[in-house]
Amino acid sequence: MQEPPAPPPMPAPPAQYSPASVPAAIATNTMAVVSLATGIASWFVLPLVGGVVAVITGHLAKKEIRQTGEQGDGLATVGLVLGYLHLAVVALVVLVLILVFGAVIAAFLSSRGLATP
Repeated sequence: MQEPPAPPPMPAPPAQYSPASVPAAIATNTMAVVSLATGIASWFVLPLVGGVVAVITGHLAKKEIRQTGEQGDGLATVGLVLGYLHLAVVALVVLVLILVFGAVIAAFLSSRGLATP
């Protein structure tokens, strides 16, 4: 008589990883995320306030990242750039408006003969 065939070999158990072998995620700095979000929002929904908040939180984030080693330096930098660009555009628009209104008022007064030489 023949012996019954041997059962197939059992598959190997899945590999077990200890918690130490899984790399720990480095946290992203919250202020950097806020700086980026308000920097973007300053162009669409928060005209002046968003730019100011983006600049302040961007500088705070950079300082915290240097101290703690968190991630988010690039986010803070982009937030700072967007904030400063927005504030520069706002300042330029205000300056142009002042010059235009000044020219209109001067032209109006000179046409009425009220302008001083």
